[in-house]
Amino acid sequence: MQNLTLRLEQILDRARDSGRVTVEDLAAHFSVTPQTIRRDLNELCEQRLLKRVHGGAVLATGIENVKYEARRILASEEKQRIARRAAELIPDNCSLFINIGTTTEEVARALSGHRGLMAITNNINVVNILYTQPEIETIVTGGVLRHSDGGIVGEQATDFIRQFKVDYAVIGASAIEEEGDLLDYDYREVRVSQAIIENARTVFLVVDHMKFSRSAPVRIGHISQVDRLITDEMPPAGLRRICEESGVRVDTAQ
Repeated sequence: MQNLTLRLEQILDRARDSGRVTVEDLAAHFSVTPQTIRRDLNELCEQRLLKRVHGGAVLATGIENVKYEARRILASEEKQRIARRAAELIPDNCSLFINIGTTTEEVARALSGHRGLMAITNNINVVNILYTQPEIETIVTGGVLRHSDGGIVGEQATDFIRQFKVDYAVIGASAIEEEGDLLDYDYREVRVSQAIIENARTVFLVVDHMKFSRSAPVRIGHISQVDRLITDEMPPAGLRRICEESGVRVDTAQ
């Protein structure tokens, strides 16, 4: 963040707020040429604060997550496809964990119409989605409420999860490295995710393709601990190879 001009700082703030910035929008907002904005984005990318994508850039910092509202909007159609596919694989009359994340929230929506489910969650947004479903018994963990996104974290949540052994777990991750490491930002959330993985018979990891190019500082675990990776695009070659070697099924939701 050193030696950033005011415009570069404002571009970075807009990226944090929306998750993505475009050359066209930034040029209009700052009343400068697209060439000027491209130079600005290149400079921010050189400092590893943003990452270039077609037509603009996305937030690429490895220690700070995109704000919740921006995450909810990013790749929304892809997340809905992923969610529908995950819901198809979850039968009636079973138990499951649903953890924190905008994609897992879409899975909760896609479960509408299922019968005889017991869903355990540490996500207030999932609770708000499922409470209207009389055929889904919803159990909420205790713990510390994270106001930024409605997640419930901490030792209380972890201990509560460990009381159960469920049929399925639906989990997300903030980033997946090509070597197979699953990463997130909050170590308290990671502890809960690890307990969920340990106490589910079948684990579904639901992530959109953007997670394959991101980074985060805290390790949840390894892709080999997952039974099925449900995403919208095929992952990078190295990750595909690890999935194949580990017996992890890769499901690209169409």
